[in-house]
Amino acid sequence: METVSVSTDDRLTVCDVTDRVRAAVAPDADGAVTVSVAHTTAAITVNEAEPRLLSDFESALSALVPDTGWEHDRIDDNADAHVRAALVGPSETVPVVDGELQLGTWQAILLVECDGPRERTVTVTTH
Repeated sequence: METVSVSTDDRLTVCDVTDRVRAAVAPDADGAVTVSVAHTTAAITVNEAEPRLLSDFESALSALVPDTGWEHDRIDDNADAHVRAALVGPSETVPVVDGELQLGTWQAILLVECDGPRERTVTVTTH
C-alpha cells in the first residue's frame, strides 16, 4: 500500500491524479490497483481529464447538489460536500499488467474535492 498526498485550491474541484497513482504502483505489479480516498467529503472516479470536462463535472455536481439548505450544515456547514462525495464514491479499481495501469485512451484517475481547499491522502493498494 502506498499513499499519495494531494493539495487542492478550491472548495469544489476535480484533479487528475493518474501520474501520482502510476508512480505509486510497483514496476512488476500484476493484478489490480484500488485507488481510494478515506475522507467523507472527497471522491475518486475514472473519466477523461480534459479541462473543460473537469469544469463540467464541477458544474454538474453544483447543479445536482445545492450549497445550502441541509440539516448537517447546523454542525459544520459542509453537507453539500458529503452528498456530492457520496454520489461519486470513495474508490475505483483499475487493472494493472507489468506495473502499467490498464486505462483506456482517454481515461484518467480523478480526485473530486468537495470541501476544499484541503490536503487529501489517496491510498493506492495493489492486489
